[in-house]
Amino acid sequence: MEYRVHRKTGDKISVLGIGTSYISEAPEKEALETLAYAFENGINYADLATAGARTFGYFGKAFASVRSKIRYQVHFGANYETGEYGWTTDLETVKRQVDRMLKELKTDYIDYGFIHCLDEDSDWRAYQKNGVLAYLLNMKETGVVRHMGLSSHTPALAARVLDQGMIDQLMFSINAAYDYQHGDYANGSAGERMALYRRCEAEGVGISVMKPFAGGKLLDAKLSPFGQALTPYQCIQYALDKPGVLTVLPGIRNREDVQELLGFLDASPEERDYSLLGSFMPKDAAGACVYCNHCQPCPAGLDVGLINKYYDLAAAGDSMAGEHYRNLEKTASDCISCGHCDRRCPFHVAQTERMKEIAGYFGK
Repeated sequence: MEYRVHRKTGDKISVLGIGTSYISEAPEKEALETLAYAFENGINYADLATAGARTFGYFGKAFASVRSKIRYQVHFGANYETGEYGWTTDLETVKRQVDRMLKELKTDYIDYGFIHCLDEDSDWRAYQKNGVLAYLLNMKETGVVRHMGLSSHTPALAARVLDQGMIDQLMFSINAAYDYQHGDYANGSAGERMALYRRCEAEGVGISVMKPFAGGKLLDAKLSPFGQALTPYQCIQYALDKPGVLTVLPGIRNREDVQELLGFLDASPEERDYSLLGSFMPKDAAGACVYCNHCQPCPAGLDVGLINKYYDLAAAGDSMAGEHYRNLEKTASDCISCGHCDRRCPFHVAQTERMKEIAGYFGK
């Protein structure tokens, strides 16, 4: 397993996590074997905005003995009174649901307590007016919630909540369809969405990725907005290459799903390569490096994607990005302007010119 360290919380988080959309439909024995198999193979992060209430009992039985070694996202606003997922901002309902989740998870604390599913300004107003936010903050003060999270599909609203300075983790839908303005949750322009990812990286806010396959549409050529299917591994790599991203959370149903997910770790660079997306990008994304490294290998030995990433993050206010840049073995000033990356870039970035710009920015 590969892990990334959360800059704010210090948690070491597996790049592959568990989405729990449909595991509640599995028989208990199968569900417990599936969760144990995921944990045994290094997965240590799970989102618990699940489709059905049975999921909480499954997790409690599977992980009570190793609770300190797994991180849970628990959503304040997810409602399971009917046994199936619902959404609420009613304070008393939220309190009952959180108590129930803690009991069934067999735990007395929540790693990441989430402001749940804010997509409209009215959602945020209701969350504050109804006292749910105050309740969540109180749980944080008393130590029941260790870190604060936010779940959203809307970049502008997510940015306004981030302005409050209380969010440690953002759960956001990152995939090529939504980033390129295709689908029900394709909120914000490509530039706005990338700005949000860069802001999270700059401020140390981790991102956990929901809907990496756009609800499965990207995996089906008939449903894909690009008229061409992507593979799960292309979608996962696409999300992991975005600034701020710590973990990707595909939904799992059974052991076979986990086995397929874990196959990403052994996939070749060719199997992960999503450069074909350069043919489908919108105009406002053209000429922007997405750090895909399709331009590799550089004849001069530069890590072109990483150089671009540190530059973009420094420009976004990340105080650590400049230091990381200067610690690179080769920097932009080592570019020999051979044009190899310009010819290889599927996203039409004039990298040789950009290397001059970056070298100037960092003072050679």
